[in-house]
Amino acid sequence: MERHVLSVLVRNSSGVLTRVSGLFARRGFNIDSLTVGRTENPEISRMTIALNGSEEVLEQFMKQLNKLEDVLRVLRLKPENSVYRELVLIKVKADSEQRAAINEVVRIFRSKIVDISPETLTIELTGDESKINAHIKLMEEYEIKELVRTGVCALERGSNDITDYCEIFN
Repeated sequence: MERHVLSVLVRNSSGVLTRVSGLFARRGFNIDSLTVGRTENPEISRMTIALNGSEEVLEQFMKQLNKLEDVLRVLRLKPENSVYRELVLIKVKADSEQRAAINEVVRIFRSKIVDISPETLTIELTGDESKINAHIKLMEEYEIKELVRTGVCALERGSNDITDYCEIFN
C-alpha cells in the first residue's frame, strides 16, 4: 500500500472535524496522521491527512471529501513537489554520563534540548518522517520516558498555492 498526503481546506465551522473523521470511520479508511490548523485566513483551516491505500481508495476518499459541505478544496500532495515536516518531542532518561552522547546526537540531527531535569532531557526535532524515525531509533538506547509526535504538515513547493484554486481567497 502506498502512502498519500492530502491538503484539505475547510471552513472554520463547528463540527467540521467530526464530519471529516466520521467519513473516515464510515468508509473504513485508515488515517496514518491528521493535522489541523488555522491558515492565513481565520475563516479557513487546513487539514493535512496522511493515509495508506491504493490509488482507487485515494480517489474514492477524495470524492467523498469533496462532497462535504464545509470542504473548500482537496489537493493531493506528491513528495516530489511538496515539503513534508513533522515535529517530535522526546523525553529520555539521561544521567550525567549519558548526556554527552545524547548531546552529540542532538548536534548531528540539528535538534534541540528544550527541557532539562536532573534525570531527563526533552528533545525537540522537526524534519521529514525518515529523519524523525532515525532520531527516535537512536534515542531508544537511552530509555524513552515519553514521546509525542505531530502528524505531517505539508505545502506545495515553489509558487504553487492551494488557495489559487479557491474562490473564497480570490
